[in-house]
Amino acid sequence: MAEALDRFPNSLWAKTAAAMDASPSLVEDISCDVTIVGAGFTGLRAALALAEAGSRVVVIDAGDVGWGASGRTGGQVNPMLPFNGPDQLQKLLGPTYFERLTDVSLNSADELFALIRRYNIDCDARQHGWLRVDHCQKVREVSWRNAQNWNRFGAGMTQVTGPELLRLSGSPAYQSGILAPKGGAVQPMSLVRGLARASLEAGAQIFGRTAALRLEQSGGPWTVHTQGGRIRSEWVILATNGYSDGLLSGLSRTVMPLVSIQIATDPLSEAQIGAILPDGQTISDTRRVIMYARREPGNQMVFGGMGRQLPSGEIIGFDWLVRDATRIFPRLANVQWKYRWGGCIALTEDRLPHLHEPKKGLIAGLGYNGRGVAMSHVMGRVLAERVLGARPESLPFPISSVRRMPFRSVQMMGMGTAVWWMRLQDRLEVSHG
Repeated sequence: MAEALDRFPNSLWAKTAAAMDASPSLVEDISCDVTIVGAGFTGLRAALALAEAGSRVVVIDAGDVGWGASGRTGGQVNPMLPFNGPDQLQKLLGPTYFERLTDVSLNSADELFALIRRYNIDCDARQHGWLRVDHCQKVREVSWRNAQNWNRFGAGMTQVTGPELLRLSGSPAYQSGILAPKGGAVQPMSLVRGLARASLEAGAQIFGRTAALRLEQSGGPWTVHTQGGRIRSEWVILATNGYSDGLLSGLSRTVMPLVSIQIATDPLSEAQIGAILPDGQTISDTRRVIMYARREPGNQMVFGGMGRQLPSGEIIGFDWLVRDATRIFPRLANVQWKYRWGGCIALTEDRLPHLHEPKKGLIAGLGYNGRGVAMSHVMGRVLAERVLGARPESLPFPISSVRRMPFRSVQMMGMGTAVWWMRLQDRLEVSHG
């Protein structure tokens, strides 16, 4: 997806974020210790840790700070890996990495909120919990069983049903769900800009409108070629996630870019918003084509789900979101959804984050599968630790080869049909209870 951020001038995050001047473009050849490609959560978290450790760090982005997924995300801080329950995760990873990844994922929200407090980042951060609600009875038993298994590792999740769920959610559409108390929300554009400021204060340099065109290694150091100049460094970190391109051969084919879209209102009156999410939790459901929603401190409603990008570049699916929001929160039937925007997330084959180190001094972290707000900060920290000398076998993520996702091209061509089919299955399950 190559569109500029200003293609979405009606993004609520872009309108309400803390102001920040545009980053300068690179116009000369420079040298540093570490070059980071991608000025989002992953890249800037790594930059902050490296700069504070004394490394000379340069961050570049084809757009600017928060141009990609970090500035377009739903901003929900969900402390649990998606898709894989504990049993499946242990089979995929083995006991050592299962325990490590479980620990960092379940504590990822706490880690992020502690980071926000440490650097005094003004991003409407709140940690009031996350409701993951069951769309049908069949899912209810699996969800609770997985929650109980996660609780063995300190997740603290509770099952919520009936009147209490109705009170917490404000939605009559669900009969059961799981409350994860460590979950929360942030204003994502404000957060990524706050990370950028902290990184600059620590000594990092950030260049916007500076696309990495080519990677080259000769005799040890790496050279990143851009349209305005070259950057020489001992290490290069690729932090491009769903916006990965051909800079590292094969990297973009390790993930499936999916389009996450959102709609939002201006501030609503108490009569309009009523009892929707009165205690400040975020909410998402268990459908294949999920919804996620939140009530902002200023009484704006934000509602998100899956969209689709046409070959022309146009993003569609917003009308479906409006209908879905009305079904789940009937009292929103007549509100105006003024803001509409979207961006790419990255889905991996095994639904786990991937850490790659294909050559000496070259490392990449990506693939958060819809949990990027929290897990990208963990990945950024881990990337910095590796650059600073941590042994690969000590990291919470196993270092894996850059391997193409099977049948990726076929899946991408059939994405429209696949989304239609998943929605039909969801609808049938909802209608049957």
